[in-house]
Amino acid sequence: MKKILLGLTMLAAQLMFAQKVTGVKVEKVQKEAPAQLSKEKISLYNDNFLKFVTALKDSDRPAVDLLLSEKVKEIVTDDVLKKVKEGFDVNKKLEILKTGYHKLMDGSNLPSIHYKYAGDSSSKEVIMAVFEEDGKILGVMPAKKEK
Repeated sequence: MKKILLGLTMLAAQLMFAQKVTGVKVEKVQKEAPAQLSKEKISLYNDNFLKFVTALKDSDRPAVDLLLSEKVKEIVTDDVLKKVKEGFDVNKKLEILKTGYHKLMDGSNLPSIHYKYAGDSSSKEVIMAVFEEDGKILGVMPAKKEK
């Protein structure tokens, strides 16, 4: 009997001191990115990308390193640059297809520009360049566009 009374007392004490949680709200703070890039930013990013393509075409590693972000300099080797160079035709003229923001896996948005070859009306081959806000190149992804 004493054991049952002790058990009921413990249960009653827990219920008496239990706290009721009300109004829990989870807020996810996310930096809002503007819908479009400004003309100045587009000009800066485009100039840097065209310099990158020229340096890639000439195999000028120091010039390429100046245009790359500090975050990717360590992982970009000569083999990676060779694969990027093979991924699209550096001899053809590029023109801007669209601009905007590229969402990363961590939820952040970075400016990006999609390029197509000049005179190519089908725009099946698209090259996407992702930039940091200061204009340094984070990534270049040549890809076939599916329609």
